[in-house]
Amino acid sequence: MQDIVRESMEYDVVVVGGGPAGLAAAIRIKQRAAAAGKGVGVCVLEKGSEIGAHILSGAVMDPIALNELFPDWKERGAPLNTQVTEDRFYILTEKSALYNPHWLLPDCFINDGYYIVSLANVTRWLGQQAEALGVEIFPGFAAAEVLYDDKGAVRGVATGNMGIGKDGQPTANFQPGVELHGKYTLFAEGARGHLGKQVIEKFRLNEGRDPQTWGIGIKEVWELDPGKHVPGLVLHSAGWPLDNATYGGGFMYHFENNQVSLGLVVGLGYTNPYLEPFQEFQRYKTHPTIRAFLEGGKRVAYGARAINASGIQSLPKLVFPGGALIGCDAGFLNAPRIKGSHAALKTGMLAGDAAFDALAAGRSHDELTAYPEAFNSSWLFDELFRARNFKPYLDKGLVTGAVLWGIDQLVFRGKAPWTLHRTKADHEKLKPASECAPIAYPKPDNTITFDKLSSVFLSNTNHEENQPAHLTLKDPTVPVAINLAKYAGPESRYCPAGVYEFVKTDGQDRLQINFQNCVHCKTCDIKDPTQNIVWVVPEGGGGPNYTNM
Repeated sequence: MQDIVRESMEYDVVVVGGGPAGLAAAIRIKQRAAAAGKGVGVCVLEKGSEIGAHILSGAVMDPIALNELFPDWKERGAPLNTQVTEDRFYILTEKSALYNPHWLLPDCFINDGYYIVSLANVTRWLGQQAEALGVEIFPGFAAAEVLYDDKGAVRGVATGNMGIGKDGQPTANFQPGVELHGKYTLFAEGARGHLGKQVIEKFRLNEGRDPQTWGIGIKEVWELDPGKHVPGLVLHSAGWPLDNATYGGGFMYHFENNQVSLGLVVGLGYTNPYLEPFQEFQRYKTHPTIRAFLEGGKRVAYGARAINASGIQSLPKLVFPGGALIGCDAGFLNAPRIKGSHAALKTGMLAGDAAFDALAAGRSHDELTAYPEAFNSSWLFDELFRARNFKPYLDKGLVTGAVLWGIDQLVFRGKAPWTLHRTKADHEKLKPASECAPIAYPKPDNTITFDKLSSVFLSNTNHEENQPAHLTLKDPTVPVAINLAKYAGPESRYCPAGVYEFVKTDGQDRLQINFQNCVHCKTCDIKDPTQNIVWVVPEGGGGPNYTNM
């Protein structure tokens, strides 16, 4: 393996990740180049089988950034088809729902003028626009390695080798990876990006920042009885099934074709190792307010993805020699709004502008300082600054946090003269199992509630089985010796796809990793209490194949 020779391709800008942020960056660079009459080579690497295959979001989309990128997006046929017509916000107990009047909602919970979308389909449309501008897109190619020049600057990435067997040796189908060199490399892999994580560590980009905090979003798409469908309805909830100490909330968005996006976000700072986000979501669907919509309907899709929920205090330094972090790879998500697509588009555009200007000036492999400077003077900075205390307030408990957050937004308009900070990472918050009560979850009824494996089937997840597992362990003894012994094996619960299970072999416990089930949510990489699990990219094209998520 040491003697493998990789081909290389040269570009001005290499973009890692074909989501909204990466595509917006590529599009903006090409727009600027066309306006200036210059030739600029831009490529986008996407680990999914196609653009949009790995994109999962709620999603209610604020079109503010899309208006800037493509003012004529309606004429271009962007799939923003269902405008929001009504907001409902409920505080749930197990059997009841307290309606919060629209006039009492902080601005961050109001969605007037926004659109209910499939972000996967919006991303596919963005891919079409990018290709029309001359961006070279390579789906099914996973960026597996960051490349550095002799001065330590990023000079591109290499894709993973294809055709490696479970034993780590090349098979008859072996193909070496390809190096893609760029004057600048933009990392847009989404939340907890595999290479972005490495770049943050290498360049110490999170020094002096609060630790990132995360949630896992578990989502289904349902086709409803037409009589129960309310096009444009946006429903959010807080409270049950989560307890007062656990951050999270539910959503139901009614879009076209009698379909709804339905989901639950569970903060990954929870403390009870017996908590199981997938099962909490199944319980959520049994609440009378939610169940009333679902009865007589049919579940048609399932998926899960970790999301950033940190706030501006946790944003890393955005630039480093040779590149930048954009979108959720950096942590741009407005947690109280549960919106990140507009932030992804905006940061992609800002980084694209900075990269084009640097290229036009004859620069390369330096820091794109114009990007963070532009962000600091943008509407996005102002928006995220106003939201900065949301998660620290909710750390005080749902009720207390909600009251303090309401005061922050209604009285101070998000400009209170203080900024709260958080000191603990999510993986540090689990308590030993001996200090916690087990949670008894009901069995699925296969009508409203379901098990993990039938759910993963609906995600169209597929991996070539004869390859090394992409869920790697730094120390294979840790799962049993520490995680199982001290925390009752939480990896078997926080994973929403049944990847991890503890089994007995010859009377001895061992961790079995069913990597074929992985939906690439990244929860294990985030929540593992010992940080022993490291998510790396599988062969390109592997993973979920979301169609309308």
